[in-house]
Formats: sequence, C-alpha cells, structure tokens
Amino acid sequence: MPIEMQRRQEEDHSVAGRFEMRRRAPPAALEGIVSDICGYRETAPGHFRNIEYASLTVPLVISFAEPFAIGLGRNPGDNDRFASFAAGLFAGPVIIESFGAACCVQINFTPLGARRFFGQPMSALADSMIVLDDVLGAQGLALRERLGNAPDWAARFDLAEAFVTDRLGTATDTPPEIAWAYDRIVTSGGRTRIASIAEKLGWSRKHLAGSFSNAIGIGPKTLSRIVRFNRALGLSRHETTGWADIAADCGYADQAHLVREFRQLAGDPPTALR
Repeated sequence: MPIEMQRRQEEDHSVAGRFEMRRRAPPAALEGIVSDICGYRETAPGHFRNIEYASLTVPLVISFAEPFAIGLGRNPGDNDRFASFAAGLFAGPVIIESFGAACCVQINFTPLGARRFFGQPMSALADSMIVLDDVLGAQGLALRERLGNAPDWAARFDLAEAFVTDRLGTATDTPPEIAWAYDRIVTSGGRTRIASIAEKLGWSRKHLAGSFSNAIGIGPKTLSRIVRFNRALGLSRHETTGWADIAADCGYADQAHLVREFRQLAGDPPTALR
C-alpha cells in the first residue's frame, strides 16, 4: 500500500493543551498481525490516569521520554515504572498513569500476530511487562533510536511498519491447530465449548490448554471469558437492552455471572462502565 494511502487512514485524537494521539490502521500486509499503530505525546504537566480493560491486544510500547506507571489489576506503586516494553495478555484491568511528559509509539498486535512477531512462547509475556532489550535485543534498541530521531508521526509509523514486516519475514507461523481453535473461540463470541474444540482436534483438554497457553499466553477458557466480556461491553454501549438480556445473549449463566466477570476483567461493575 502506498505511503500516501496509509497516511489517509491516520486518525487524530488530540486534546489541545493536554496531549496528542495519532492512530494508523495497518497496511494490508499486516492485517491480522497488527490491529493498529499509535503515537502518543503529552503536551502539558498533569496526572493522567487510564484504565485498560481485559482485551486481546498485545502492545509493544517504545518510549522516548518519561516512563509510565503501570499496575496489573491494582494501582501502580513507586517501583512500577516502565518505558519501552512488551506486555502479554492479562485477564484483568490494567491501570496506567503518567505525569505530563510521556511520548511513545505503540504497536498493537493480535495474539496470533504477537506469537509470530516475537518468535517465542507468549506464556513468557503473559501477565507481565518485559523491557524492550529483553524481548527484542539490540534490534529493539536500534528501532527505538530510529523512532526517536524521526521527524514526525508519519515517519515513525512508516519505520514501525517496516520493522514489523522485516521481522515477520523469518517468523514461524502459529501451529494451525491453535490458529483454528483461536478463530473458533473468537468468531463464536466465546460461546464455543472448549471440550468440543479439543474433541474436533483429537486432543485432550489438558493438551489443548497447555498448547494454547504456550502460543497465546492464556488458556482457551480465559480467552473465551475475555471475548464474552468485550462482546457484552460492546452491546451495552450501543444498545438499550437490559443487562439480563445481554448476559443471556453473550452466554453468561445469569446477570450475576456477568457482574462477577465485569468486576474481575474490568475492575468495575457493568453499570459503572455503561
């Protein structure tokens, strides 16, 4: 895809006097691997706080300024500072704080795309943040320097896309059985029975869970929970349907089950998120 076409897809979510955020959709060659690439820069002093709910995004954050304070399922402490890092999937809320001087590029991978890009079991990244040089070595540090010296966001996005594309050239594909199982869970909205998937593959549930966790970072049951939660959250924001109906539509046993899952995966009851 020509660079000119890519730049037309960039979105600006800036807030004057506070921060700027640019977002670019991936080119066709990276569809299914990268969900998007973001650029973020704070432009005024302040205390910024954001809560990310459990999702299927595996971010690679490359920072050129002050680190973020990040807590998995809790408020970050004084020692929870991270600048450039990769983070695996986490079945809970992530609390992110910054203090007016953050600037970074974030490449958001799909779980299957992350397995190919990082070239290692995603269980090594699950429930944690791994610093850039530990996850990408000298290549990652060189990329950080090039991105920091780039003149604008468009140039940074071009560099990020080229880096991901080059690295994928030598990547090993995810085992087809895992890719198939992942697709079944996601396309069903998390409602496909795990036992049924294992049976169709001719695997035991234990073997499926172990292989899945190794490749994706979480087991198929946890993946199903995150998929159901995000579907329920999406329905709540676009429809006037009651919570009991949303719970039934998304495969929860009842409304109380939905409430428990929201508290665990988002840190808040559903009414607070709606």
